[in-house]
Amino acid sequence: MPGRRYEFRLAGRLSERARDAFAGMDVVEVPAQTVLTATVDDAQMHSVLALIQALGLHVVSLERLTPGSAEEHRPDEE
Repeated sequence: MPGRRYEFRLAGRLSERARDAFAGMDVVEVPAQTVLTATVDDAQMHSVLALIQALGLHVVSLERLTPGSAEEHRPDEE
């Protein structure tokens, strides 16, 4: 099954070490949060969630994005 694009919103800002843990993902800091976006399959999504938990991070929201959706290009991320 092909991957789907997801947005993981995390509370706070990530340290350099934590940012490096998400290699291959887009990492954008917005006020009081960090937004990770990536195209992942189901197994990879579970791995990302496990990594977030292992790093002691808090997920604010998780959203599946549709191609071309406004969420993929939010103005607060630029």
